[in-house]
Amino acid sequence: MREALNAPQSEQADVRITCEASPAFEQWISQAGGSLAVTTYQAGKVALVGWSGQQITLLMRHFDKPMGLAARDDRLALATRHEVVLFANARPLAHDYLEDQPGRYDSLYLPRVRYYTGELNVHDLAYDEQGLLAVNTRFCCLARVSDRYSFEPIWQPSFITDLVPEDRCHLNGLAIRDGAARYVTALGTTDTAGGWRENKASGGVLIDIQANEIVLDGLCMPHSPRWYGGKLWVLNSGLGELWQVDVEHGTGTPVCQLPGYLRGLGFVGPYALVALSKIRERHIFGGLPIQERVKDLICGVAVVDLRSGQQVGLFEFTSGCEELFEVAHLPQAYRPMIVNSESPALPQTLTNPGSSFWLRASSEIRDENTSATPAENDSEPNDINSNDGSACSSSASDAGAYS
Repeated sequence: MREALNAPQSEQADVRITCEASPAFEQWISQAGGSLAVTTYQAGKVALVGWSGQQITLLMRHFDKPMGLAARDDRLALATRHEVVLFANARPLAHDYLEDQPGRYDSLYLPRVRYYTGELNVHDLAYDEQGLLAVNTRFCCLARVSDRYSFEPIWQPSFITDLVPEDRCHLNGLAIRDGAARYVTALGTTDTAGGWRENKASGGVLIDIQANEIVLDGLCMPHSPRWYGGKLWVLNSGLGELWQVDVEHGTGTPVCQLPGYLRGLGFVGPYALVALSKIRERHIFGGLPIQERVKDLICGVAVVDLRSGQQVGLFEFTSGCEELFEVAHLPQAYRPMIVNSESPALPQTLTNPGSSFWLRASSEIRDENTSATPAENDSEPNDINSNDGSACSSSASDAGAYS
C-alpha cells in the first residue's frame, strides 16, 4: 500500500504528501547505518527517512522555508526563511519521547540556538574548523552567523564589487576541503541585481576560493559542490547530472544522469545521495535541458553507486512535494525525531553534559495522598505540523539507471 501523510502548508492548504520507496532503496537504507534528513522549502518541511528494523519510516516536521542543512557528530544546523537554527541530539531522552510508545525513536534533535538573520536566502550550510559557514545568496558572499549582526561576511567572488542585497550571481553551494571552505558554485559571474537569470542555462561556475579562480564554467545552474573521498563532486543541476571534477585540469566528467533537477548531495560509503526536484517556477527555471530530455521529472532522493554510476535505489515523493533542497545522512540515528521551537515537548526537556531529564507530571515526586494528573502534552502532539508516518510503500521495481 502507499502511505499518505497530511502536510498542510502556508501556500497550499490541505495538501497531502505521499511517497514510495523502491525495493532497492528499502534494502539500502536497512544497511545504511542511519537515516536521511531532507529539506523541502516548497512544502515547508524537514523529512526524516529512517528504518524501524522492519520497514521504512517517514516523519515530517514543519519549518518556515527550510533549505540548507549541515550535520556534524550529533548536531544539525538548519537554514530557514529568517533564521539559522542549531540542533543537538538528546539521545537519552529519545526513548521516552512518546510515553505510550517507548522506544519508537532513538534520536531526538532539540533546537538549542536560533540566530535571527533576516531574509538572507541562505542556501548551503557547512562546518569548517572554526564553526558554521553559510552561503548568503542575497548578498553573494560566504558568511558566519553572528550574535551581533544579521551575518558577518568572510569572502565574496572577485567579480562582485559591492556587498548589497541584490543576488547578483546567485552564489549557492559550498564544499569544505581539509577543514576549510574551498569551492563554491554560482549561477553566473554577473555583477548586477539578478543578472544571472539572463544566461542561467550556461552561465554557471565552480570557483576555487583559495585561488579565487574559476575551475569550471559553462555549467547549467550548478549546486551542491562536495569534497568526498579525495575528490570533488558537483551537481550540474539543469542537465540532471552528477559530475566528478578534476580540479587540477579544470574538467568535469558526468557520473550519471537522473530524471530531475538536481539540488542536494550527500554521501554514505561508496554511495551518493542525490536530491531530485520537479520544476514549478517556469519564469526562473524554464528552458533547461533536463526538461527537454525527461518529460516527467521526479521529486525524491536517488541512491547512486559511485563505483558504477548506476542508480541503485529511489525514495520518491509522489504527491504534495515537488522540490527538495538538501539531503544529509544522520549516522547511528535510525528512528530520529526533530522538534521545532513551537513543540509542546520542548519545555519538558532538560539536558546537561552528564544527564538528561523529562519534566512531566508522570515523573514528578508526589505526596502519596495526591493523585497524579497526566500532563496535557505528554504524548506526540496531534496537530497539522507534526505528521509521523509509519512506512512508505515499495514500488514494484526499482527505477533503474538513466542515460
